[in-house]
Parts: sequence; C-alpha cells; structure tokens
Amino acid sequence: MRYLIFLIVIFFTFLFTSVTNAEDKAPTELYFFYGQGCPHCGAMEGFLEGLEAKYPELIVKKYETYFNTENLDLFEELSSAYGKQIEGVPTSFIDDKVIVGFSNSIGTSLENEVVRCLESGCGSPESKLKVEDPDLQEVLHIVGESDPAPVSQKAVLMQKITIPAILSAAAVDAINPCAFAVLIILLTTVLAGKNRRKALFAGLAFTLSIYLSYLMMGIGLYSAIQVSGATHVIYIVVAFLAIILGLFNLKDYLWYGKWFVMEVPMSWRPKLQAIIKGVTSVPGAFLIGFVVSLFLLPCTSGPYIVILGLLSKTTTRNLAFVYLLLYNFIFVLPMLIITAFIYWGFTSVEQAEEWRKKRLKTLHLIAGIIILLLGIGMFTALALGMV
Repeated sequence: MRYLIFLIVIFFTFLFTSVTNAEDKAPTELYFFYGQGCPHCGAMEGFLEGLEAKYPELIVKKYETYFNTENLDLFEELSSAYGKQIEGVPTSFIDDKVIVGFSNSIGTSLENEVVRCLESGCGSPESKLKVEDPDLQEVLHIVGESDPAPVSQKAVLMQKITIPAILSAAAVDAINPCAFAVLIILLTTVLAGKNRRKALFAGLAFTLSIYLSYLMMGIGLYSAIQVSGATHVIYIVVAFLAIILGLFNLKDYLWYGKWFVMEVPMSWRPKLQAIIKGVTSVPGAFLIGFVVSLFLLPCTSGPYIVILGLLSKTTTRNLAFVYLLLYNFIFVLPMLIITAFIYWGFTSVEQAEEWRKKRLKTLHLIAGIIILLLGIGMFTALALGMV
C-alpha cells in the first residue's frame, strides 16, 4: 500500500511539473512586418528563422507590406495601438516591445525578449488592438550597429530632410529650361491654326503624358533600387551625383555654353523640334509627350534620380509612391500654368520664350544651389547616422 501511495505521489508530482513547464513554455507570438526586396528585412527574416529553429515554442507571423495593402493596414493599426508611428521595415512586435530595423545588437535584444516571454508568458501583439489608450511602448533600436540618437528623433529628422528635399528637387525640375522650351515649341505649332481651345487641350494632353511617363519611370527605378538591395550604396552615389549636378548648373550660370550645357544636347534639338512640329491634334500631343520625355531625360532626370535614391533609403514603398505623385505634379505645374496663361491671353508664346531666354542663366543658378545643398544635406544625414 505504501509503495502504491508513493507511486501515486510521484505520478502527480511529475504531472504537476509537466503542466507547470508547459505553462512556462506557452507559445510566444512575434509579428514581423517586412518589404519584399528590403535588405535589412531579409537579414531579419533569416535571423527569425534561426530563432524559430532554436525555440520551437516561438511563433513568427510574417506580413509583407510593399505589395499587400491588408498587411499594411494591420501594420498601421498595430503601430497606432502601440502608440507609435510607422518608421519603416523591418519592424517586429513582441509583447509590449516594438523593434525597428536589424543589426547584431538588435538580434541579441530580440532573442532576450523571446527568452523572457517563453519563461514568463507574453500576450499576442494583436491583443493590443483591443486597448483604447495604450501607454507609450519602448522602441529598442533602429537599423545599424551604432545608435547615437533615439529612433523617434531619427524619424523626425529624416522627415525634415525628405519632404523639403522632394519639394526643392521638384521645384528645380519644374523650372528646368528644357521643359519650358519643349512646351513653347508645341504650343507655337498648335497655335499656328489660330485655335486657342485646341492649344489648351494639346497643352494639357502633353502635360498629362509627361506626368504619367515620369511617374512610371520613377516607380520603375524605385522598385529596381529596392530589389537590388543596394540602397545604402545607391544613396551615397546619388549624394555624389547631386553635388556634381549642382556644380554643373553653377558652371552654366558662370560660363553658359562652355564645354556643355545641362540641357537637351544641341545635336538632339533639330530632331526634337521636327518631332514636335509634326503634332497637329490633341491625341498627337499626348502621344508625343512620351517620346519627348526621353529627350528631356538628360537635363531633367538628375534631381529625380537623387530623390529616388533618397526615397529608397528612407521610406516604405507606399509612402514613396505618394511622394512621387507630389513630385511629378510640382514638376509639370509650370507647364499647366503656361498653357493656361496662353489660353486666357495673359501672355503669348513669344513672350514666354523671351522670358525663358532672359532668365536662362538665373534658372541654372537656382537649380545649382538647390541641388548642391541637397547633396550636402544627404551626406550630412549620412555622417550623423540618420540613414
């Protein structure tokens, strides 16, 4: 009998211990938000796969945000529930922690959080969505081995750099003499028929075509940079490019026409004029806009490429798309204004062309200063560890 009682005690002791250990080893959920083609996301994903193999009780839920709008909505809701703004990907949520970016130190901190949750038990991140007024949660780190400034401060600083950079670079593109010249040639051709209404719609169609072609080129280049995974290298390259373009534009202000000009190459101009002067209809103006955009690339793509390099390093895909919509609207805004002014008789194509020629060097001076400052600002951000 005593032997039987002893076995029963041993059995229940073993059972109690097993249940306790099971409770201690309850599954822990980690929500991982990433973007397809993001290099830091790939590094974090590989690290998390290693953690899953090491800790079977860890459940990692992955959500791609560049191409899946439902995942992006969940990302926004979860960030709001944690009292945070989206700062980019990769971002991970575990218990009451938000981990932004990836580095060796971040991986160590994240594994410590996983171990803590497995030992003490943690709630699912999605349970935070039910909390109406969550306390501000802790952000551990952001991308990089060194972290000289808080994440929130970095995000604010990068926003202060990115938005003015977009506005200023778009303004540089907008006052580009090339775009003015092409539009004026087009309107001169259409107005030869003395039909201002036709000139209005031709100008609008041409502007819309330029807008769409540049937007598509921007999206394509941005995607290519993201997929390449070399965003940091490209950021440095375009920062150098910005400084070089700025100096070249200043050269055109000081010594216009010497060596080369930051405009459509002289050898291309007769062919370009011949193409534009062949336009006789509104649909023709729209179609020719796509062709003309290729001629404009040598003198208008510089600021655009610089901004694309900046966006690839500092924004998510969806936010970059919004910025590109804004950038290209500013780019074509002078085209819309000139078209409207000529239609309503506030100016003529001859006066518009005369204004362009008189201020040609001044436009290069403005463009040179802005692009040069943009390049310096990008290198400054790099030196301060903000990108």
